[in-house]
This record gives sequence, C-alpha cells and structure tokens, in this order.
Amino acid sequence: MAFAGNYISIFCRVSFFLTILVVVSALPFPCLFIFGDSLVDSGNNNNLNTSAKVDFPPYGVDFPYGATGRFTNGLTSADFLAKMLGFSDFIPPFAEVQDTGDVSNGVNYASGSAGIRSDTGKHLGYRISLDQQLRNHEIALSRFTASYGNESSAKQRLNKCLYYLVIGSNDYINNYYEPKYYTTQRWYTPQQYATFLANKFSQQLKQLYNLGARKIGVAGLGPLGCIPAMVTKGTQGSLCIDAINDAVRLFNTELRVLVEQLSHDLPDSNFIYIDAMDLRPTELFVPGMRVLIEACCRVETSTGLCVRGGTPCAIRDIHFFYDHFHPTEIVNKVVATASYLDILKLMA
Repeated sequence: MAFAGNYISIFCRVSFFLTILVVVSALPFPCLFIFGDSLVDSGNNNNLNTSAKVDFPPYGVDFPYGATGRFTNGLTSADFLAKMLGFSDFIPPFAEVQDTGDVSNGVNYASGSAGIRSDTGKHLGYRISLDQQLRNHEIALSRFTASYGNESSAKQRLNKCLYYLVIGSNDYINNYYEPKYYTTQRWYTPQQYATFLANKFSQQLKQLYNLGARKIGVAGLGPLGCIPAMVTKGTQGSLCIDAINDAVRLFNTELRVLVEQLSHDLPDSNFIYIDAMDLRPTELFVPGMRVLIEACCRVETSTGLCVRGGTPCAIRDIHFFYDHFHPTEIVNKVVATASYLDILKLMA
C-alpha cells in the first residue's frame, strides 16, 4: 500500500517480462488462489451480514462491471496480478463458484475485515477469517480434484499453482487498535502481538502447504499508521501515527523470518515475502508529482467507507486512498507490479 518514486520504471520492466512470457511459454502458473482481506476481496462479502461490504456506487466506478464488492474504484492488486500472469479473466470469488463450481483457474477467498485471528473484525459483523478461507479452499479442492478425474493429476496441477496471501492489516486496525472491542492490546505488547500473529500465521501457511500449495507469495503489511482512518485519531504532529507503523514493522520482520523458515523446513516448497506494501511513509510521494492522501470519496463517519451513491473525486489517479482505508486503482496497479517482480522468483 505504498507509492514510491522508483516504482515508475517498474512498469517498463514488467512489460518486457510479460512479452517474454507470452512468446516463450504458456501461463507461468496454471491457477491462482487468493486469500486475504478487503485489499483483494472481489465480492465475497456482498451477501454477508456485515458493514464491511461495498456492493454499491461509487465503488467500482472505473471497473468494467460496476460495483462488484471490490473496495476501490476499479481493479484490486489481485486483479492486476492475475492480468500480469496472463489470465484472460478475473479470478472468481468463492461466493460465485459455490454456484458455478468452476475452479479451474483458481478461486478468490478474500473477505473484507477478515484477519489471521478468527475474532478480528467481529464488531463489524460476519466475515470470512483466514481459518474459514482455508476451509473454503478444501471445499474448492474437492471440486478441483473431481474435474481432473483423479487425485494424482489434480495434485500435480495444484503444486504448480500460485497462492497469494494479503492479510494481517485488520488484526491491527480492527483488533489491536480497537480496545473498545478487543482485549489484545491489554494482553500483548506490540512485539508480543507480532510474534503471536506470526506463529498463528505459520500454522495456517503449513495447513495450506498440506493442502497442496508449493508456490506461495505472502505480502507484508503497509504503513497502517498512514491510512486516513488512523490519522484522524491524531498523529501528534507527524504525517502518520508512528507507533502504529512501528508495530506493523515488527510484524513484517517476523513475517520475513517466517517465510524463510518455511521454505527451508517444508520439502519442495517455495515461499516468497512480497514487500510491495512494506515501505516508509516518506516514500508515499513521487518527486514532482502531486499525490493526495485524503479520501477520494465522501465517507460515512461510522464506517470510513464511501457514502452510498456518492460522487467520487474527478481525478482519481492523484489520490492515494479511495475511502478511509483502501487505496485507489492506480496504487493497486503499482503494488501489483512490484508484487509481480517478487513472484517471478516463484516461476523457477
């Protein structure tokens, strides 16, 4: 969730890599499975009893099919990543494939307000935690295996698929830093909480491995102390809330170590830490370019989401945030581009 000046050249580099892939190979991964939160949710929350859903305008104002439940004006980073990897269509949300049963290209399990912890986001209503997303993945895998006729063929394909995880932000903004609803801040110091989350996440990633995942990209967290929802609480003169960014940095450090350890310990596995979102607040600006940090849309005070049916800002590409939590499409594109360069390492 960052916009750095040195990322401008990334677009040219990615275009070159994509051209090479199209010429010399088929899809680098036969399927893509997405796990996470609202940063990559593509509609799984639409029919849930929760305030964390956005199946209404002005969300989707720049998306081909309008408001689909994506928490931005257009494409998410997962949508862009799928395009960069050569998929001809968007990876469908689990809520959709429950009806169609088509999981051949992969599934998006992500859910707004979801976290690594199962209780994260509960004050907002129902959400699909990472534990439940893994259970949903098991359901999808049974259909995947059935479509291939035998378990051996299905397993060989699954081992080659990409598994992309973007989760953990809500464990801070909708858990640790919501003491009105959760006790975690009373029980854990920031370092203890980072270690606790990393240990929990480790168990979940091992479960994913046991379900056949071998090529796994895990995104670090962005500077959560810089999102408008946090900044409105008071920054004491700084651009962002430094204490929150410091806490997130502790988790990212733990996550890097975890990813390296899992790659070492689990046979035939390849875990990659994706640092596209893990940048300093001072890197949110491109020299010589005006980037606005305030939300692009008028937001509801109670939720921080866009007012239903409201009119968004006219020039969305100069806004970093669409609402009080989520980046605009242009930022998602930058994040996806940088993520793609990390994921190239998994193509070997």
